[in-house]
Amino acid sequence: MPEERCPPRRAAPDPRAPVCAHGVDAIHPGYGFLSEKGELARACQAAGIAFVGPTAEVLDSFGDRTAARALAIACGVPVVPGSDGPVADLAGAQAFSASHGYPLIIKAAMGGGGRGMRVVRAAEELEENFARAASEARAAFGDGTVFIERYVESPRHIEVQILGDRTGEVIHLHERDCSVQRRHQKVVEMAPAIGLAEAVRTALHADARKLAKQVGYTNAGTVEFLADPEGRHYFIEVNPRIQVEHTVTEEVTGVDLVQSRHWAHRGLSLGQRYGHSPRRRLGYAGAVISPHYDSLLVKVTAHALTFSMAVQKLQRALAEFRVRGVAPTDGRRARSCPSPAARDGPAPRGRSPLDPQP
Repeated sequence: MPEERCPPRRAAPDPRAPVCAHGVDAIHPGYGFLSEKGELARACQAAGIAFVGPTAEVLDSFGDRTAARALAIACGVPVVPGSDGPVADLAGAQAFSASHGYPLIIKAAMGGGGRGMRVVRAAEELEENFARAASEARAAFGDGTVFIERYVESPRHIEVQILGDRTGEVIHLHERDCSVQRRHQKVVEMAPAIGLAEAVRTALHADARKLAKQVGYTNAGTVEFLADPEGRHYFIEVNPRIQVEHTVTEEVTGVDLVQSRHWAHRGLSLGQRYGHSPRRRLGYAGAVISPHYDSLLVKVTAHALTFSMAVQKLQRALAEFRVRGVAPTDGRRARSCPSPAARDGPAPRGRSPLDPQP
């Protein structure tokens, strides 16, 4: 990518000016590059604004790809053979290539998304590609630091979705296959990874959780790996944020990841993630039903993380519900408002949360 086309890096803004004036008390950083910056999380903390994401310290650990790589090695998570840290100059790149050979890949240390990445297959290509990678990294992230790894031929790009809470528990929500790429940019993502050996799948899930638990990871994130044709896998990086492709995971798991980020930030434990699901039964009215048949006409079910939210959803569904051709039972109650008690917890035995107040 030519340098002039790379978007300039934006410094982490001071959130106090625009948000305090409007009474904002929390910032969800989305999936822009600022979402991985520890300085934004610290600026929010200094302003008394909640940052919905991992801690600034965790962002520091994973925002620097060389630091994340060192952490993976310390945890026993396999990595692609590469430089011990940043490669400062061409001489360092030449020394690495002399020891490890070709092909190799040069990567930006302070960012991802395919920017600042160059594959080098021969010695005569090294000088130009080293300069280009550093230039692209500087233009995109404000830091031209790069590191080098052996290039893995024909790998699958597999990433594991993780979710951690403040009790130290970390779960995985399975994996996504992001192998279809153009210029190191993902083009097609799918979940789960079809045809992946179960032993590799299990190892990826375990290593993702191991790495996250090592740093006390909270909130949602993604641990990315390469899997080669021989069944070996290698850690690439951690994206400590929500990702563009998170929706395919939501489709196969039924978990709202953005909502989960907010609940994790508020201290909800993963043991509470299943939520509440009330259901209302409606039967036939004005007809004689034989004892050989059930009078049930329809069931309306709602779900939310809290009992209060679930009752509100069910109440709205019933208020908008229409039955034609026959008269349902409990028609009056189906459209009644929940009592205040219903929003705080289960109703007394024998009484529906949707019943009118006495």
